Amino acid sequence: MFELFFSRSAQQELVRIERSRQAEGLVKQIKKTLGFLQTNPRHPSLQTHVFHSLEHPYDPREKVFEAYVQQHTPAAFRIFWCYGPDKGQITIVAITPHP
Repeated sequence: MFELFFSRSAQQELVRIERSRQAEGLVKQIKKTLGFLQTNPRHPSLQTHVFHSLEHPYDPREKVFEAYVQQHTPAAFRIFWCYGPDKGQITIVAITPHP
């Protein structure tokens, strides 16, 4: 089981989404995805893969990953994350719609 940390921007985005009355289903999907990340970052439904356009916040030699929150949805949401800062920890770098 991994301990989750959130970047300031990821935390702010999650709070903004949680406050939106129209986003109740999205909040549920995000929390489900976060649960999978916490227990198994390689869970098949996450479709986790390396994302090269973001720099790791703790070590530029390490990788940032993208996990799917939604699929087959216009501007489907994604969670960008990395391992760290310490062993057994995951940092959520961003929660955002797919560009």
